[in-house]
Amino acid sequence: MPETQPIPMCPMAEICKGMIEKPFSRSALVIPGIIFVALGALIVFEPRILAWIIAAGFVLLGIMMITAAGYIRKIGTRWRNTDRPAD
Repeated sequence: MPETQPIPMCPMAEICKGMIEKPFSRSALVIPGIIFVALGALIVFEPRILAWIIAAGFVLLGIMMITAAGYIRKIGTRWRNTDRPAD
């Protein structure tokens, strides 16, 4: 009789198992969900808040893009200054 081996689990199942075992991962999803529901309710009652949220998002995206550009520039400088073997 051939020896049976268990079916290997997919990598996503292992990740989900790890998330279930850690209590912080649940609150990492619940807290932003509560915040989004509260913001949605505030926007319904006071639509001008939406303009402030969009403006804050644009400022945050701009800061992130400037930071990423600086990081990429540093990597490019380091790459140009590194000795590489000639082809």
